[in-house]
Amino acid sequence: MLVGRDVPLRRPGPHELLVRVRAAGVNFADLVMRQGLYATVPPRPYSPGFEVAGEVEEVGTEAAPCKPGDPVVALMRYGGYAERVVVGTNQVFKYPPALSPALAAAVPVVFLTAWICLFEAARARAGETALVLGAAGGVGTAAVQLAKSRGLQVIGTAGGEAKCAFVRNELGAAACADSRTDWETRVREIAGPRGIDVALDPVGGPATASCRRLLAPLGRLVFFGLSSAIEAGGRNWLRVARAWLSTPRFHPYSLVEPNIGVMGVHLLHLGSREGLFAPALEEIFRGVTAGTWRPIVNRVFPLTQAGAVAAHRHLHARQNVGKVVLVVKETA
Repeated sequence: MLVGRDVPLRRPGPHELLVRVRAAGVNFADLVMRQGLYATVPPRPYSPGFEVAGEVEEVGTEAAPCKPGDPVVALMRYGGYAERVVVGTNQVFKYPPALSPALAAAVPVVFLTAWICLFEAARARAGETALVLGAAGGVGTAAVQLAKSRGLQVIGTAGGEAKCAFVRNELGAAACADSRTDWETRVREIAGPRGIDVALDPVGGPATASCRRLLAPLGRLVFFGLSSAIEAGGRNWLRVARAWLSTPRFHPYSLVEPNIGVMGVHLLHLGSREGLFAPALEEIFRGVTAGTWRPIVNRVFPLTQAGAVAAHRHLHARQNVGKVVLVVKETA
């Protein structure tokens, strides 16, 4: 249950910043955490929200080089659905002031996840073929754009022809298969006998087995979600169990003869990799400012209890194409 609540405002410590939130990104992971399906879930009550955009309001004594007024985005484990957040300096990144807070808040989680899946985990390179499941979602819309700009042929999947048309016509994918049909056969027809070099899978269940079968020799499967476990009506343990049990387990030897690799990515558990996020976000924001890539903001809701509930319902119903953002009233 999402409930609005006033809480005392904490002052920032020496290596922390107080950020006035103007917009907060809503991610599918917020729904997963709210339903208690992550291995590490904060004790209730807690505020959801993995990313915010706003400006620095107060700096700790050792929080240089940020200063009050700087436009920043922040990544956090939770707590972003708030008017103000206190975050460590290593969680904060400046964004170009030419971007609105709503656009800036739509960037960090989805673009960083797509970037790390493609270029750090899979080491995708020009001339390869990439398969992006859920290509009309937040990470998917970012991944299609990033991969295409780096010279990959991109094939997507999405739920319904309208979403597939968006992936092809607006994002530039070479093709998009309707995930409600036999998409594996369709992707195989498009990719040809060589197969897929890189597959990004946020779905799990039987879709993961399909991705594995589609991989070319030296192909890489990057798994970063289990969206097939979530349904609109709330937590359904039978559905969760079905998704979990139908997701393949890979014995190392099973990867040897087909010459394939499998990796997992969880953005919020990469904080220990110092220096990974900042240069990637700098390049991403440069590309967004230049028009090379664009955050796809599907819906904007107010950052209120009612707005957060509506935003979660919108995602649960799979109605979004791209990102959903919560915006503080005075910036709407």
